[in-house]
Amino acid sequence: MKKIILSFVCTLIANFGIAGSMELHNGWQFRQVGTEQWLPAAVPGCNHLDLLANEKIEDPFWRTNEADLQWIDKEDWEYQTIFNVSPERLSHDRVELYFEGLDTHATVTLNGTEILTADNMFREWRVDVKKHLKPGQNKLYILFRSPITIGLERLENQTYNIRVTDNDQAEHGRVPGDKRVSVFSRKAPYHFGWDWGPRLVSSGIWRPVHLHAWNEARLANLQIVQKEVADAAARYTAVFEVEAEKAAQAELRFAIDGEGAFEKSVSLEPGIHTYAVDFVINNPKLWWSHGLGDPHLYHATAVIKTAKTTDTKTTRIGVRTIKVVRNEDEAGRTFFFELNGVPIFMKGANMVPMDIFNARVTEEKIRETVQAAVDANFNMLRIWGGGIYQSGTFYDVCDEMGILIWQDFMFACNQYPGDEAFLENVRHEAIDNVRRLRNHPSIALWCGNNEMAWFHFKTGAVTNTQQKAYADKFLKIIPDVLKEHDPSRFYWHSSPAASTTHGGRNATERKRLGDYHHWGVWHGKKPYEAYENNIARFMSEYGFQAFPEIRTIKSFSLPDDFGLNTPVMEHHQRNGAANDKIKWYMEQYYRVPEDFETFLYVGQLLQAEAIKYGMEAHRRARPFCMGSLYWQHNDVWPVASWSSVDYYLRWKALHYWARKAFAQQLVSPFKNSESGAIEIHVVNDDLTPVNAVLQMRMLGFDGSTGWSKEIPVQIKANTSAIYFEIPETELLAGQAANNRLLAVDLKQDEKTLATANHYFKVPRYLDLPKPIVAHSIAKVPDGYSITLSTDVLARNVYLSAGDGDYFFSDNYFDILPGQKVTVHLKTDLGEEKLKKVFSLRTLRDTYGDGPVPAK
Repeated sequence: MKKIILSFVCTLIANFGIAGSMELHNGWQFRQVGTEQWLPAAVPGCNHLDLLANEKIEDPFWRTNEADLQWIDKEDWEYQTIFNVSPERLSHDRVELYFEGLDTHATVTLNGTEILTADNMFREWRVDVKKHLKPGQNKLYILFRSPITIGLERLENQTYNIRVTDNDQAEHGRVPGDKRVSVFSRKAPYHFGWDWGPRLVSSGIWRPVHLHAWNEARLANLQIVQKEVADAAARYTAVFEVEAEKAAQAELRFAIDGEGAFEKSVSLEPGIHTYAVDFVINNPKLWWSHGLGDPHLYHATAVIKTAKTTDTKTTRIGVRTIKVVRNEDEAGRTFFFELNGVPIFMKGANMVPMDIFNARVTEEKIRETVQAAVDANFNMLRIWGGGIYQSGTFYDVCDEMGILIWQDFMFACNQYPGDEAFLENVRHEAIDNVRRLRNHPSIALWCGNNEMAWFHFKTGAVTNTQQKAYADKFLKIIPDVLKEHDPSRFYWHSSPAASTTHGGRNATERKRLGDYHHWGVWHGKKPYEAYENNIARFMSEYGFQAFPEIRTIKSFSLPDDFGLNTPVMEHHQRNGAANDKIKWYMEQYYRVPEDFETFLYVGQLLQAEAIKYGMEAHRRARPFCMGSLYWQHNDVWPVASWSSVDYYLRWKALHYWARKAFAQQLVSPFKNSESGAIEIHVVNDDLTPVNAVLQMRMLGFDGSTGWSKEIPVQIKANTSAIYFEIPETELLAGQAANNRLLAVDLKQDEKTLATANHYFKVPRYLDLPKPIVAHSIAKVPDGYSITLSTDVLARNVYLSAGDGDYFFSDNYFDILPGQKVTVHLKTDLGEEKLKKVFSLRTLRDTYGDGPVPAK
């Protein structure tokens, strides 16, 4: 069938010629306004990257260089290129310049005539330029005004106070008067700084530029509207949005691989109009999220043919139903996603942009970032509202890998203007991005903003004018855009919130009725055990910081910079006093090492332990709680932050532990503080029941054995429940709690579905023996197989292989006495080199020889 479709399209191209599009990415130059020298520029790109490529600035990530580059955003910048246009291209009815993204305040001139003024990084811009073009050489020139200058002008003219948080790092950016102006530009908020990112406010052509020529008509947009999904057939309408120069007859054709072609003859009217073609997918294969089934995609081709032209668009269809279920119950109101009629517990994280400079995010990095989510058993990512609407490639990859998307609009943590011009700009931004993304099956929910409602709805906290500005954007304009352009998806006006129209009067209300951000742990310095008592219907944010590993630290610093409070380490920590907070938390749970590299290792264990505690608490609490998205998946630069994979996509301990805590089957031992009992919870996210055996045994750290029990369990599909409980005192039987553990395995025949080691004390108070960890290394096709064993408990085994690129399939894990663990190392190191750089450490190695702290 695909060959038939391809043949059909090729025939149309041969006979009629598809509207031509030419990328304008070559020959660009740039300069700072007021200077003479034009320098080569990359498009897509930005002024920071162009300055770096021309060796006019140092690497912004190295040490504290970022602080010396704050002059760049106070200047205006010029870009220009010369491109050739053939007489044949000029002969088309319409010739347009199409800018996929201009960052941000841009005036575009073609052959000396101003053709466009742009003021929104997130919008697309299309201009009819036929009358301004000439055969042969044409000059395209773009002036980018400083977003700081524009912001200061708009702040000066503002008639009411707008609250902007200190995530706009105006003081760090040396803005005159430390005035925070980020909210006056529709530009990525995180460019102005955040508590995990640098302040590098760029300008430039950040997405592709095209010269697009067409005759009679073009297929401007294609919307796939799902009408009905049943086992026998899925019924759809393909909505062809056609822009026509004049009245004409046209043939519309729509084809789905394996399902034949659907055709329709229409009379086009001048202007932009829509035409519908109904189609059916018989015996459809459903699209499922990761962990539940195949995210099957159908390939669709839409073609419009007139007497003079043919235009084609392709898309992919995932047959699935998804809704957010909001039913009243005895606890308040539910908030869960139902995919293909099945309630799904959402597992994942919040995602920030993949680089402070978006133009250098490659398809490879996108795939690796999403693959890391898949490998850690995520089924959802939240695209947080202080970053960017991701590229189409990102959503394509999520479609392919079965990752659902909670999609924020790009507003976060601040108030924003409410004047008519700003609101109209927001409306067009929403239209552009909803139309661009609505066909992706991965998009599960639209959300208006991050953390704005809980401030706006506090009694007396905001004025009527500020309230109206919020309501105009998030309760009127964006919902109206969605009603017109994507009415089937659920809209949530803010995260967190208690209802579709209100933020919630207090935290208790948000927990009972909606989604919740819990920051008592970390910002509030609560113990991480507080996660157990702060659970909501959907946990959309919670987090705990750690430094990246030493390889990443070395990428931006010198050995003299190694230390918790050196200027460089403080510079690569954007959450105030957070390095000391890591140490403070570490003192509560671990023994604090003096060596900096060892401190990094223990800090990652601390982060992993804290977030694991939260993840398991949320999963144990289902169905009351039906989602756990921690903060955060990734980083925009090398930094100490809440991420579980760092800027170079190196996994922290948290990511390894998230993979286990988010597995389809989870066994979670937990001490009930009221009863004193150890409860063995088992979670099964599969849609089929599991018959297994629960094996439990008490072990001394030296390998001695004690109490044991084995019971058969029938675990219901898609549930969490307690399958065994026993008083802690009975397990310990009078023996010391600081040198024993409870090992729990969930087994099905010879396969281990899940495992957990429950310790009766936090690591600080454990009496760990010194293990002798033996290992053997065997060469395999893409690296090495490493098998490890130990004489006594080896807690939190950490493997490393020098400073190069490599990846261990598991790390930061326990080895029990008598147990063998095999880990795969992916690397291109030779065997002799590996033997020189390979090392391992355990938590016991971080202790001195002093006495065990008493508690």
